[in-house]
Amino acid sequence: MVFNSLAFAVFLPIVLVLYYATKGSLQKVVLLAAGYVFYGFWDSRFLFLVSLSTVLDFCTGLMIGRGRMTLGQRLQATAHFLGFGFLFLFLDWKQVYWSRGPQIDWERFVAGHPFYVRLFLLAAGGVAVAHLLYPYLAKLPEAKRRRFFLCVSLIGQLGMLAVFKYANFFVESAAALAASLGFPNMGWHLQILLPIGISFYTFQTLSYVCDVYWRKMEPADNLLDFAIFVSYFPPLVAGPIERASHLLPRILAPRRVTLDHWCRGFFLIAQGMMKKVALADGLAPSVASIYNSSGAINGVDVAVATLAFAVQIYCDFSGYSDIACGCSLFFGIDLLKNFDQPYYSVNPSEFWRRWHISLSSWLRDYLYIPLGGSKGSPAKTYRNLMLTMVLGGLWHGAAWSFVLWGFYQGLLLVVHRLVVGPDGKPFSGGLLARLPRMAFFFIFVCYGWLLFRANSFGQIAHFTRELVTGYGALHMKAPTFSALAALPVLLILGLWQFSAGHPLYYRRAPAGVRGMIYAAFIFITVLGTSNDPQQFIYFQF
Repeated sequence: MVFNSLAFAVFLPIVLVLYYATKGSLQKVVLLAAGYVFYGFWDSRFLFLVSLSTVLDFCTGLMIGRGRMTLGQRLQATAHFLGFGFLFLFLDWKQVYWSRGPQIDWERFVAGHPFYVRLFLLAAGGVAVAHLLYPYLAKLPEAKRRRFFLCVSLIGQLGMLAVFKYANFFVESAAALAASLGFPNMGWHLQILLPIGISFYTFQTLSYVCDVYWRKMEPADNLLDFAIFVSYFPPLVAGPIERASHLLPRILAPRRVTLDHWCRGFFLIAQGMMKKVALADGLAPSVASIYNSSGAINGVDVAVATLAFAVQIYCDFSGYSDIACGCSLFFGIDLLKNFDQPYYSVNPSEFWRRWHISLSSWLRDYLYIPLGGSKGSPAKTYRNLMLTMVLGGLWHGAAWSFVLWGFYQGLLLVVHRLVVGPDGKPFSGGLLARLPRMAFFFIFVCYGWLLFRANSFGQIAHFTRELVTGYGALHMKAPTFSALAALPVLLILGLWQFSAGHPLYYRRAPAGVRGMIYAAFIFITVLGTSNDPQQFIYFQF
């Protein structure tokens, strides 16, 4: 289910009515069910993976933090996991006839989905083994027990990510290497569908286990609470990547929704819809007309299309984050801020403090610092930066172009650190003083987006060569009217927010001006409904 769809327009009011009509534990059940319906609307089979991720880290977190699980907790986790396996792997929901009861076509399932049968049997076997080994594992010395269950979580979560997201990438890369060495091309390819948002909820649960292991927080004792943390629907498939230390207390505490929550939520949703529907979807055909073209392309085409993609990817992703944060406010829960006007940055360090903040801070806290951060020699610091950004690039997608993009981002950070030194202070000048530096650094940002958007290394080389040597008439398809109308609105509001230095900048304006802003959001979004709907770019990650 996507935010800019009729299904979500029906789904959200129903969830809100049920949420406000209940209290206490029933409210939590509503949130959990909403998350599962929201995710399962795309493909219910992958709710099994959400369940596996939930149960695995709920159990490992308890064993790391408490050293034990009650019988009730173990049985609850088992029932949740195996129940999901039956409901969403064995039960063919497309063939359910409610008048006669759910129909299970075992023969059709086993013949058509052998991979999922094996997956369920393997997982069920793992559950049985875990129950048998529990008495022995609970008696391990504390240090060994904590390390063992941390490794179980890391291997389990990263193993799922490796199989579902990267298996074909590594298999096909190995086959291509073998073919280049003269071996016959075996045409290897695994028939595995990438589960939507797997990178987001995997990183989210991993951060929880690491925080418990580092004694930064206590483990969750209630499976319902932890399951809501994993499957809370606003950030589930494209972030922000929530921290357990931030989201779990808001789930556990009584949630009081105020008028302020509703006002902020409506503004964020309206702004996010305009960004996505009018601007991002309106620019997508223009960008594709160059990056997907097989005709003659010159440097002007590449430059303008890449600039358009810089706007498209920002509006697409920040638009999703705006809508997710706005929807969450309706439930009384503030999510982490994910964007802070990144194109106003004057260097790569500032850019990664403003772009996809939940991911960049995750990579810093759970990868860069554990690798050693900047505590060692300069050479080790640069190594840690490069490893962090290359792996961050690979997180974005199973393709060598994303690895190259991560390497490029790491190189920018290393060069910046070499120039300003380890103690370089953030630039603190006003907007006019920042403009030359912003414009200069934005060129490097845009070239990074060329690496990110390009379809192959060959296209990267061709487009780079054309940027340097090729000039001519512009062949890019013109943006839609909604995109042209939305762009000045976004620029004006961005300048206003940056000058004010506060996300609630618009509240200082007279009521009439605020009304005009809302009217512009709604009117331009309605114009954007004529655009061809595009999937959110970060859904593939």
